[in-house]
Amino acid sequence: MSGTPHSIGFLGAGKMATALANGLIKAQFTTADRVIASDVVPAAVAQFAAQTGARQATSNTAVVTESDIVILAVKPQQMSGVLSEIASSLTERHLVISIAAGIKLEAIAARLGSNRRLVRVMPNTPCLVGASASGFAVGGYATTEDAKLVQKLLSTVGVAVAVDEKLLDPVTGLSGSGPAYAYAMIEALSDGGVRVGLPRDVATKLAAQTLLGAAKMVLETGEHPGALKDAVTSPGGTTIAGLHALEQGGLRGILMNAVVAATARATELGK
Repeated sequence: MSGTPHSIGFLGAGKMATALANGLIKAQFTTADRVIASDVVPAAVAQFAAQTGARQATSNTAVVTESDIVILAVKPQQMSGVLSEIASSLTERHLVISIAAGIKLEAIAARLGSNRRLVRVMPNTPCLVGASASGFAVGGYATTEDAKLVQKLLSTVGVAVAVDEKLLDPVTGLSGSGPAYAYAMIEALSDGGVRVGLPRDVATKLAAQTLLGAAKMVLETGEHPGALKDAVTSPGGTTIAGLHALEQGGLRGILMNAVVAATARATELGK
């Protein structure tokens, strides 16, 4: 890490904030002593500090004063009050990044001032292990350098994709909520392994590694998932028998419905 690391403040110290802070510190984007957080729940910020080594603040304004990057990580329902509280403490040096589901840049600007440098991000919890999938949209007053900084920040903990803001709710429904879908699939595959005789620890390890390996194949080969599927599906073999069972159970439709439902909920939370 060259030069003075960025000072980063988290307003909200929940699981996503903790995962992102841990990821940024591990990736050496910043250092623990230059990360500070606040939360309406004292136990939450205490746990955040214990898990990251970062500092605790007793107020949201203290976080803003000691940061040049302010990350809004509060629940959507709390956002309005927090924005009103910090508006007068923000200066030109501050880059404000929101990771709150559904809250539009326009709504944030209405509370903080139309000339604020704003970026809206939807990360996911695998940022803790450097494997996040994030989408972000840049506000009108954010600079090209701000966009590059956010790209760098998010890329230190995974993959980051710039999108139009209107696509951030779909990003929320797909990759924001997606880890939970993947965990459910891993658990179900492990259950299947146990059902046919594998020990639980072996079944879970094989299931998790199988999803990890399949994902790496998609990302690193650039081939369509359907082509990769066909490559391991022999005529009359075991894989096509398993795929037939998945089709009978409606797996594709269920996963599509999950993304649609989560996207709709993200839009609802933003209203």
